[in-house]
Amino acid sequence: MSLYLPIAEMSVNALLIILISGGIGFLSGMVGVGGGFIMTPALIFMGIPPSVAVATQASQITASSFSGVIAHARRRGLDIRMGLLLSIGGVVGSTFGVWVFATMKALGQLDLLITIFYVFFLGVIGALMLWESVWALRRRARGGPPARRRRKRGWAHRLPLRVRFPQSGLYISVLPPLGIGLLTGVLAAIMGVGGGFIAVPAMIYLLRMPTNVVVGTSLFSIIIITSLVTVLQSAQTHTVDLVLAALLILGGVIGAQFGARFGARLKAEELRIILGGLVCATALRLLWDLVAHPAELFVLTR
Repeated sequence: MSLYLPIAEMSVNALLIILISGGIGFLSGMVGVGGGFIMTPALIFMGIPPSVAVATQASQITASSFSGVIAHARRRGLDIRMGLLLSIGGVVGSTFGVWVFATMKALGQLDLLITIFYVFFLGVIGALMLWESVWALRRRARGGPPARRRRKRGWAHRLPLRVRFPQSGLYISVLPPLGIGLLTGVLAAIMGVGGGFIAVPAMIYLLRMPTNVVVGTSLFSIIIITSLVTVLQSAQTHTVDLVLAALLILGGVIGAQFGARFGARLKAEELRIILGGLVCATALRLLWDLVAHPAELFVLTR
């Protein structure tokens, strides 16, 4: 079934879009990321302009994240206080990110900026997650004791403005969560991602939050951040395609519910190795498109 996208100015297979977004919504609910780090490149690979893919993807992330939060909240896997702090930082970061997005679009360098951001961030994060996960699985296979995340006092405990987070069992400064939210907001605006692939590892390894509340808390903050990004992109850059957004939301909401249920059955190391592998594969594909000889040297656009 072919549908015309008015903003992207092209026709797409609607069923294919729904199936892909459903699979990525499944991933979102399973590992606590918005899924945009895969969906946005997938849309670009299908020929959709990067600016439209980035801006429109934020709406799908909002819907699938909302669906995932409901599932995690039912299992008490949500720290609302931490999620609100992340969201406050995200609001500031997304506002700045949309300004950068609009500026680069006006200069004609937006597509290159998006690709470079994806290759760098996905490559680094994916490699680190794969290394840590494979090491943990090998240690477990050898019969060694599982690596325990020590809840020792770190730099986040020594900074000022400390607050208690009863759901996470933490007493840390509000500054690190605000900083993580700020970076998440910038990436959401420029890359069309929820920022979960940054926020989730940061909450686990920097803030030392329990894994069982990290996923739901990440999705909670993603809802607020990507909602704002969608509104700002619509108002400033006019690159949100409502037809494409509807297709992405339809598949993403359904997939997130199944992903949250399936993710509860997997161990933390298994979740991270799945996510790390997908991140690395996406980064390599984007890097290849960046350096490979194009099929057409010149493309005329309006």
